[in-house]
Amino acid sequence: MNQTADELDSLNAMIKAKAWLQQRVIGQEKLIDRLIISLITGGHLLVEGAPGLAKTRAIKELSTLIQGDFHRIQFTPDLLPSDVTGTEVYRPEDGTFVFQKGPIFHNLVLADEINRAPAKVQSALLEAMGENQVSFGRKTFELPNLFFVMATQNPIEQEGTYPLPEAQLDRFIMQVLVDYPDHQNESNILKLVREENISTPSSVPLTISQDQLLHARRQLLSLHMEESIEKYIVGLIMATREPSGPASEWIEYGSSPRGTISLDQCARSIAWLSDRDFVTPEDVQNIIHDVMRHRLILTFEAESQGITVSQVIDEIVRTVPVP
Repeated sequence: MNQTADELDSLNAMIKAKAWLQQRVIGQEKLIDRLIISLITGGHLLVEGAPGLAKTRAIKELSTLIQGDFHRIQFTPDLLPSDVTGTEVYRPEDGTFVFQKGPIFHNLVLADEINRAPAKVQSALLEAMGENQVSFGRKTFELPNLFFVMATQNPIEQEGTYPLPEAQLDRFIMQVLVDYPDHQNESNILKLVREENISTPSSVPLTISQDQLLHARRQLLSLHMEESIEKYIVGLIMATREPSGPASEWIEYGSSPRGTISLDQCARSIAWLSDRDFVTPEDVQNIIHDVMRHRLILTFEAESQGITVSQVIDEIVRTVPVP
């Protein structure tokens, strides 16, 4: 792979960051991998899992590696949009109002339990994610160039929650499902927690600058992608809109063009993190479930038969010819 010194430095930094995070967040390798991919593509990540599965810990540990600030927003039913975006504060000394920026004006933002906040608050956050800016009255305030949101959902609690509409879910580049660790990882978690309580915290091995992240994003765009792979990506998306076979009875609405763009970016990221300058069909298949999971709306017939979105995606992958 013919790279400049800056681009090679960015790749090495991201690979080291991924390895270090896997030591700090045990048993959640997939979550760490998707966090890194979302960060270097400039997308936002939606994570769904039961409480206590290290979702918050993962982004907190990531924030220690990034040259930028981090803020956690706990979403609750009584939260207001201004609690996220900011509000105007009166200055009695000169009789003017000054906009006080809210917690959204940080580089890394954890939107914890986003489905517990009402629709207006969700819309305020998702507008910022889509436009990279916040509008207040007649003024517009730009968000940082490095702006990454990881939102979490708790699938257990249903009372007092406000599920995200499909149009808003589409703004996330991926949705990742987090599961319980296995027996060995559970033992390793116990050891890690004991060590953290006994000894001083281990030093952070590296710091990733915002310039390195920008180099990484430019490098993704320069990766070679055969026309056949591009057609394969488009074919997978079109198969969700014009399904054939069993999938034709399972899919109510297919993916938007955001799905095509996200699948392209994420497949490029997998190739780049593997130190390759070309994308393979396996890269696309590796990431398609997380990219498409929240973008497909199933029919009533599919839900009544117990058909899951993962099964539908498997059927789409099976029917579309691999180049």
